[in-house]
Formats: sequence, C-alpha cells, structure tokens
Amino acid sequence: MKPTLLVLAAGMGSRYGSLKQIDPVGPSGETIIDYSIYDAIRAGFGKVVFIIRKSFEQDFKDIFISKLQPHIPVEYVFQEIDKVPAGSFVSPDRTKPWGTAHAILMAKDIINEPFAVINGDDFYGSGAFQTMAEYLNSLTSEQQTQYSLVGYQVGNTMSEHGTVSRGVCLADENEFLKSVTERTNIQYKNGGIAYTDSDGAFIFLKPDTLVSMNFWGFTPEYFKQTEPMFSDFVKANSDSIKAEFYIPTAIDNLINSAQAKVKVLKSNARWFGVTYKEDKPIVIEKLAQLIKSGIYPAQLWK
Repeated sequence: MKPTLLVLAAGMGSRYGSLKQIDPVGPSGETIIDYSIYDAIRAGFGKVVFIIRKSFEQDFKDIFISKLQPHIPVEYVFQEIDKVPAGSFVSPDRTKPWGTAHAILMAKDIINEPFAVINGDDFYGSGAFQTMAEYLNSLTSEQQTQYSLVGYQVGNTMSEHGTVSRGVCLADENEFLKSVTERTNIQYKNGGIAYTDSDGAFIFLKPDTLVSMNFWGFTPEYFKQTEPMFSDFVKANSDSIKAEFYIPTAIDNLINSAQAKVKVLKSNARWFGVTYKEDKPIVIEKLAQLIKSGIYPAQLWK
C-alpha cells in the first residue's frame, strides 16, 4: 500500500500577512505545495490529504483539486476550533485551532496507511520525500509504532530576513529521537547561528545541528495514541485562547512513555520557505535554478 502525504495548510501565515500556501512562486504559477506534491508522486506516494480551514475551502478547490486529481487522488478535511472531544469546553474568545498535532487528528477517518506530514509552506527537496517513502514502505507489522522524522541541518534552514523557530533534535547512538526542544528567535549572530534563552542570552548552535522542519512519518497507530492525549490537553487548557497541541509535544510524550520510537532520517538538503514576504523573491530564484538544472520542468503539471 502506497503511503499518503498529509499537508498541513490551515495556517494563515501571520508573519507573512496572507495565505502564503497558495501564493505562486513557480514560473507557471506553481505554489510550494505543488513542488512538494510533485516530489511526493515521484517518490511513490499514492494519495494527498490537505488539512485546511473551511473559510478558504473554495480557494483550495479552485487552485489545487482539478489540477492535481489527474496525477494523484486528493482529499481534504477541516481543522476548526470546535473540532474537540464531545463535552469539551472551548473559550468563546479563542480564534485559532489547537495546533499541529490537533491538525493531524482531523485526518484519522480517511488515512488507513503509513503517511508523511509536511507544512504547506515549506520546500523540503526531492531527496527527503524519497527517503521518507522508502522508510515508510520498509515498516513491518511489528514496527507500526516506529515513526520517523527528517532532520535538517540548522544552517540549511535559515532566513535572511528575520528570526526563525526550530525544533532542535537530540538523537541516541542508533539515530532514534530522544527529544525535540523548540528554540525561538534563531538568527545569524557574530558570524554564527544563535537562539535566545529565557534570560535573553544568545546560545550558539553548530551549523550541522539537526532540527525538525515538521516532516514526520507515521502509521495509523499514531491516531490511536494521540487522541486521548489531545482530550486531556483540551481539558487542561479549556480556558486558554492560545494553548496549542504541537506534534513535538505528542512525540515527547510517546517517547518518554516508551509507546513509540522515532527514527531520525538525516538530510543534507537545503530547506527553504516563505516565512517573511522578503523571502519570496529568494524562493522564486532558487526554484528557477532548480528548473534550469533539470530537477523540475518549467510546467509541473503539463
């Protein structure tokens, strides 16, 4: 059974200022999502599922559905604030859904095979999809709680136009994940790369430090394991208007409770994305270079 690609595309991109997931960056109007799906098809993925918001359903249908369906089956589900366990209280002041791990749960009824999770506004590189597909296809019936994560070198994931947040990965000697620690305000500093700690001090990272760019690999067992976790999270944060249930939070819980293991699949690829509006011309130029070198055709879906 071919793995599925799950695309997290419900965020509006607050720093970017618009719905960047559908912003064209390719020479024929392609979005970053188009390139990810093109790479996924070449790697052997068999279906794409989008996580979106109901408010921009028509935009997604207009831009993606008819274009992609001749090449790969496409489905979509909604992530909304009220998608919580029955009887849960949600603050009436809350304006955004419950985070990335909540988003994944929205697809539990339509995914029955191993699947990869990506952000809709990140370019991961074709090699990463190939590596993930091979790993998911290699899983045996005894390895259904052995998940995976593509780890990127932090030096290959920076923006020239502002700070970024990255999940710094710590792995054991067998390359299984021990923890993911969110570091914020990562930036170029004095010729190096540093983040600020809780006291505002700069802590430097080696350029080859592995970080998560939210490219995960799971099986359907993940849904069963995280659903009760999310229920507990909502109960504990019912009055909060900002608390979010993130994938690393769920993963740390699973690892620490010995319910799952996560293999870190190392990548030397250069990630890029549109975190800030100023990043867009750089993304366009990088894609143009990849097209010129023959990695991608000038028209992806011709």
